[in-house]
Amino acid sequence: MKKVLNVGGNNKSIPLPPQYTEFEHLLLDIDPRGEPDLVCDARKLATLDAGQFDAIYCSHNLEHYYRHDVRKVLSGFLHVLNETGFAHIRVPDIQEVMRITMERNLDIDDFLYQSSAGPIMVSDVLYGYSVEIERSGQDFFSHKTGFTQKSLEKALQNAGFHKIYTTTRNLEVVALAFKDVPDSHTRSLFELPLN
Repeated sequence: MKKVLNVGGNNKSIPLPPQYTEFEHLLLDIDPRGEPDLVCDARKLATLDAGQFDAIYCSHNLEHYYRHDVRKVLSGFLHVLNETGFAHIRVPDIQEVMRITMERNLDIDDFLYQSSAGPIMVSDVLYGYSVEIERSGQDFFSHKTGFTQKSLEKALQNAGFHKIYTTTRNLEVVALAFKDVPDSHTRSLFELPLN
């Protein structure tokens, strides 16, 4: 069975995308409250055994590291992925947030959208969800950097990923980054182009 490492996924009650239905789901998180399989800071992934995962799923976690630590996290992804492995990353699309903020003439404390967690202000996307940061008292919930489609692609290239696909939607940048060329099954699973 293929294995996916869910980096910073909080807890296993939060579902993974349907592409991971047939994968064994292992959760890595810095916060032990969500009962992760591995309690670990993603900056320390290089301390784990190499090549043990087929995929990494990292949704809205990469922005929680300072810009200078992003390369360390992405290098850790490469370290724990096997030779045909890939990273599936989702981050807030700061360029789109800025565009909407300007277009709607929003202030930083104005509501940008409604989420299942509650109303999200512009500042929540930029700096982290203020309600959770205040409730938990943990600064690891803060956002310490941000990404556009272009900057995420560049970070993945600089880390050493070979083939990268990115899209933007719903105020997110979504990336699939491969150590090598994706196989036909993975291409089909994620509906990737042949080029």
